[in-house]
Amino acid sequence: MSSLEPPPVSLPELPETPSAVSADLHALAELAFDLQSAWNHEADPLWEAIAPELWRESGNPWLVYQSASQARLADLIRTPGYRDRVHAIRDGREAHRGATSWFDAQHGSARLGTVAYFSLEFALTEALPLYSGGLGNVAGDYLKAADDLGIPMVGVGLLYQQGYFRQTIDAGGAQRDFFPFNDTRLLPITPVRNRAGEWVRVRLPRPGPPVWLRAWGARLGRTPLYLLDSNDPENSPADRAITSQLYGGDPEIRILQEMTLGLGGWRMLRALGLSPSVCHLNEGHAGFVALERARDFKGSFDVSFEVALAATRPGNVFTTHTPVAAGFDRFPAKLMETQLAAYARDELGIPFEQLLALGRAVPGDASEPFNMAWLAARASGAINAVSRRHALVSRKIFAPLFARVPEPEVPVGYVTNGIHVPSWDSAEADALWTMACGAERWRGAMEGVGKDIAAQSDAAFWQLRSEARDKLVRFVRDRLVRQLAAAGTEGATLEAAANIFNPDALTIGFARRFAAYKRPTLLLRDADRFARLLQNTKRPVQIVVAGKAHPQDLEGKGLVAEWVRFIRRPDLRAHAVFLSDYDLRMAEHLVQGVDLWINTPRPPWEACGTSGMKVLVNGGLNASFRDGWWDEAFTPEVGWAPKGDGHDDGADAVSLYECLEHEVVPAFYERSPQGLPTAWITKMRASMAGLTPDYSANRAVREYCERYYLEAADLFSRRSANGAAGAEALVGFRRDLELHWHELRFGEVHVATEGGRHRFSAALYVGELDPDGLSVELYADPSGTEGASRISMTRRTSLIGARGFTYEGDVPDRRPAAHYTPRVVPARGRSLGNLELPFILWAR
Repeated sequence: MSSLEPPPVSLPELPETPSAVSADLHALAELAFDLQSAWNHEADPLWEAIAPELWRESGNPWLVYQSASQARLADLIRTPGYRDRVHAIRDGREAHRGATSWFDAQHGSARLGTVAYFSLEFALTEALPLYSGGLGNVAGDYLKAADDLGIPMVGVGLLYQQGYFRQTIDAGGAQRDFFPFNDTRLLPITPVRNRAGEWVRVRLPRPGPPVWLRAWGARLGRTPLYLLDSNDPENSPADRAITSQLYGGDPEIRILQEMTLGLGGWRMLRALGLSPSVCHLNEGHAGFVALERARDFKGSFDVSFEVALAATRPGNVFTTHTPVAAGFDRFPAKLMETQLAAYARDELGIPFEQLLALGRAVPGDASEPFNMAWLAARASGAINAVSRRHALVSRKIFAPLFARVPEPEVPVGYVTNGIHVPSWDSAEADALWTMACGAERWRGAMEGVGKDIAAQSDAAFWQLRSEARDKLVRFVRDRLVRQLAAAGTEGATLEAAANIFNPDALTIGFARRFAAYKRPTLLLRDADRFARLLQNTKRPVQIVVAGKAHPQDLEGKGLVAEWVRFIRRPDLRAHAVFLSDYDLRMAEHLVQGVDLWINTPRPPWEACGTSGMKVLVNGGLNASFRDGWWDEAFTPEVGWAPKGDGHDDGADAVSLYECLEHEVVPAFYERSPQGLPTAWITKMRASMAGLTPDYSANRAVREYCERYYLEAADLFSRRSANGAAGAEALVGFRRDLELHWHELRFGEVHVATEGGRHRFSAALYVGELDPDGLSVELYADPSGTEGASRISMTRRTSLIGARGFTYEGDVPDRRPAAHYTPRVVPARGRSLGNLELPFILWAR
């Protein structure tokens, strides 16, 4: 199944313009439509010149372009400086698209083909509001970095009629939710057309009348994002509402959305002539794509579903972001039957119970709901968590799928998330990094980037911070005035808001989704103590807070209200602000301007977290409890980590206050004779140089490519070759193991210690199994400084009077012999090991 170049996402049809300027206006439209404008700000003056107020309010180049009259655009484009700037930027972007990328240079000869990245949400720009929180931020930044590096990737998601909600705070301090509609005419998207020029529509495989899904496209550089919606006039009102709202509705809407993403997403790619070699499932929401991919393979190769799944499985990579098992989507068997029983029978060619088994820890347990993460795990060739600590947590979560497999061998790896640095750096930070490291620093392997930025002077670092803080203060004042005015506030209160905050004071940022496990009110545990910290006249501190609670999360809304009440205290109004309607644009201002980013998760419930990564490039520092990414990134040289394990909120709050009072505030305010906070700048330098490259999406994407994608594409190719002969052989081997594994048993085990070695001998009765398909090993769990140990044993002699053999092996005696246990597992060969053949027998 070959991969083709994705069809280009072309501009929507534009109004007719005078021939003298039509080519120039087309070039301007190209820039407006390309989502690179979300992070490449060189064209910002072009949009500001068209409509300053609209540009300031929306930050949406396509909206600005669409809203302007043709006469206004024609007048501007006739201005030589404006026209020249348009063509210079467009020519530069075209040159970048045609240049040799990191992937071309490093892996151009690899058989990777196309990678399809499936996600329910993408946070690419506020101009395309298709995201809720962290999952969408990761997906959006990931797609951007893939484009920077030239990874052959397409994104697949959903186009929501309403997207996520907007927030206001009422007079009583409560969050109010609003759901504005997305007007497709004003979004930077266009209908996707096939090579015959027809709008691509695919049918969702579900019972009843046809449900048609329309394909839309957005473009970021050379990378397309394809989006499906069900708002087709031929659908019933209920079916048109499938893609009405991100994470909205009941379980039936949720399962239909996930069917749209997975089943519909693969069908859309095939309708476009694409056949990706790798599918990246961003959370279990995308699990259904593995079924549809196998169905497609089954029809093309005329094999059984079981063989098709074995062939395609290695080409699926599953990333889990969930730190608790309860966070996975689960669907009742009855709902699954209603929506997918006919699909299993008629299209997959399997009994419905076999489909249910793929989503159950215990396949035959009729009381167990269908778990999308279990499906993704059973249909993927690799599972990865999103931080080192999250991998440990995830191995516990996924252990039920791998009975008797030791926890360290539960097959969950990790790639720590990263952020798309160009999307989050300020103009001032960009200038400093460009001077130190060059303009192309985030488009390659980043060699020397940390060393080069570290070489900059203390004065340069502090100048960056001072300018960024001053810019943030101006943003806070302007945003707060507009927020209060919209609520009907007048007079002295507006005047005070217009002068709030001190541009020279230590400025803290605290913004996130308001959920209980994130402990967003931990700073308010002793509200008076925190208030005294803010009100210190000699060493003043100010904090800007923002964040939303899910519309159905009443506890989270209560936490929002608690912060609002605190900030509305008359004695604190000059020191603390809550900015409503937290979104990408606000986040950009905050992470660029704050001196300190605080995070208060309850360990180990933060899978990774990326908000704190976004301050790194701008010289901001982190003070966070050790969880997610900060658990592996923290050293005393780069920031702060208050003591606390999440078991006692009171003790954790005290630790946080003490960290702020005795470490953070003194480091900021203790100055050299030149007026520089040398201790603070030392941490800035270490943080910017040591952490920014490591916690970038550039690093994460390269890691996925080199650790997962290349191997996944290669193994998929091997499994598919010769009519899927490799997959047929694997299925036959697995059936043999299922039939005869119970016949295996260990006999006597002997151990002798001499010459500094423990020497083991074990008898193994193999029954009808081929001993060449078995691997006998000595295994020891991790202990102290020793990691897990896995040593192969050698087959020696046949047992007399039975079908069995003696196996021997030895290990150093630095650990007690009792730590080691003989075991037998299937020989790995070209299988995926425990992920694919989770059979194990222990000699005890």
